Amino acid sequence: MQRRNSQNVLLSTALNEFYGAADEMGLSEKLVSILSHSERRVHVSLPVEMDDGSVQVFDGYRVQHSTALGPSKGGIRYDLGVDMDECEALAMLMTWKCSLAGIPYGGGKGGICCDPLNMSKREKERLTRTYGARIEPLLGRWNDVPAPDMNSGSQEMVWILDTVCKMRGKLEPAILTGKPVTYWGSFGRNEATGRGVATCGLEFMKALNKHPDTVTAAVQGFGNVGSYTAKVLNEAGVKVVAISDITGSYYSPGGIDIRKAFEVIHNNPKKLLTGFEQIGNCEKIDDVLFADCEFLFPCARDGVINYDTAGKIKARYIVEGANGPVTPEGDKILDESGVVIVPDFLANSGGVIGSYFEWAQNLQGEFWSEEEYNNKLIKIMKNNFRLVWDYAEAKHVKMRRAATMAAIQKVADVVEMRGIFL
Repeated sequence: MQRRNSQNVLLSTALNEFYGAADEMGLSEKLVSILSHSERRVHVSLPVEMDDGSVQVFDGYRVQHSTALGPSKGGIRYDLGVDMDECEALAMLMTWKCSLAGIPYGGGKGGICCDPLNMSKREKERLTRTYGARIEPLLGRWNDVPAPDMNSGSQEMVWILDTVCKMRGKLEPAILTGKPVTYWGSFGRNEATGRGVATCGLEFMKALNKHPDTVTAAVQGFGNVGSYTAKVLNEAGVKVVAISDITGSYYSPGGIDIRKAFEVIHNNPKKLLTGFEQIGNCEKIDDVLFADCEFLFPCARDGVINYDTAGKIKARYIVEGANGPVTPEGDKILDESGVVIVPDFLANSGGVIGSYFEWAQNLQGEFWSEEEYNNKLIKIMKNNFRLVWDYAEAKHVKMRRAATMAAIQKVADVVEMRGIFL
């Protein structure tokens, strides 16, 4: 059988990891063929009237990789790098992430190719509502359930939900997650991904017989995921010595005051430099990835640890908070150096688990307390980490391969059981 290949780094990485795991598992060629292709890929054009009266047409995408285990689940990102291949790669990763997490979802992903930082709020609203109208036929509580992703948040989810509900003439809060608490959202959802990444990191330390008080860590990215990862780690006793955002990287061997860093980004979103002097006794460095620390948490974007950067990393342990932050070339270099990695679709699954909680509450018309939400999340994250750690130990494989194999097997079993619809 001829296997797919792609020039897109992220899609190529996802496919190669899948094929490698499938070969090691002895998966049938039939199942390999089915699971290496997405069920549906949609490309929509989005004409938007800009504030100056001109009209720009943007490209939007939505990919449903698999609905074998349930409705497709995945975020909507706004970025100039968004294209079909990227969405397909991330949708495939979402399939494995949901499977491994043990939640009743398949994998999906969507996005719009745009520069949201150079758009006004009104322009972004028009773009978002047009996108929502274009993908409306796909959305449904048992079909496809989007959520926020890069450069999107609760406001964008409200715009899409409002658009779709007006088109359908009825309220359907369960078709989207990541909504604000005041409008069918859930307490705890905003910090779920970061809390999940930190929980995996803390369980990783426990498995290595390391006490948090003795550990130093660096967190790349101080957005929603990275900031809460740093906060939870810091509260557990970990000394966070380096953080970064779009303005640069900041380092303090004695530990950065994460509470003050939070205050800075609250007053100046995504701009740590604005409050640099308020953060404490720290200095600006070239790159947080190369900080002198034991644990590294890349929580920004994909492909940052690659052939050119992997050899410069001083950390001995990596927990992937972002999707695909380590390329195959980078992975090989790190492996040869003895660096142990907790893979992304295990470490950052707290977001989709949190989305599942919100969806479940919406379906039942019920609202949980933040404590109840967090307790459920932490329990699942701990159990999932232990499952993968034990699997890797038993099979003598790296954690990425162990997680991939365990996730693929569950989806493959259901696809085989359901059969092919003719």
